[in-house]
Amino acid sequence: MQSLDDLLKHNRKWALDREGQDPGYFSRLAELQRPEYLWIGCADSRVPANVITGLEPGEVFVHRNVANLVHSGDINLLSVVEYAVQSLQVKHIIVCGHYGCGGIKAAMDGQRHGLIDHWLQPIRDVAEQHKSHLCAVADGDVRLNRLCELSIEAQVRSLSRTPIVQSAWKEGTDLHIHGWVYGLHDGMLRDLDCTVNGLTDAQPSAQANA
Repeated sequence: MQSLDDLLKHNRKWALDREGQDPGYFSRLAELQRPEYLWIGCADSRVPANVITGLEPGEVFVHRNVANLVHSGDINLLSVVEYAVQSLQVKHIIVCGHYGCGGIKAAMDGQRHGLIDHWLQPIRDVAEQHKSHLCAVADGDVRLNRLCELSIEAQVRSLSRTPIVQSAWKEGTDLHIHGWVYGLHDGMLRDLDCTVNGLTDAQPSAQANA
């Protein structure tokens, strides 16, 4: 395990190397933040947004929580979304989960974990909603990964129905919400094809509730 001093040394080396490769880099970065993307991802340390997407600092605005959930009463998340949409004027919001998510496992293992059990309730709600589909998947790990995908799709729909996003679309804002999943086993991102592009897409449907 590296010490805190090691981390500070690595930072100094990184900063000096970066400035050497691109003089004025930090001065330019400090002047303006204008990302096109808001990333709502899992707090898992193995899924760093800018690293796995190849984006530079300043190119992606990031919010992370356990299991990348969109709670309608989460003031932290909603503040991030509001700032990203209204002030930063992001064009794309990406809700990204990952296979092998500990939050997904904890939601479904039947054990008590403390306060986080309340946080993970939306995952259990999604599992109940898709119970027959999930029960048909024999392999336990595959079943959890499928639940991960279904949860991501549910968070995309939930976010699309928040007053912040709805108001932005009513004002004509060009905003798209995407659902992606990341594979820890291969480092690949996958688009779940559940993008919501506007008010019409955001309406509840029979398919969404199947």
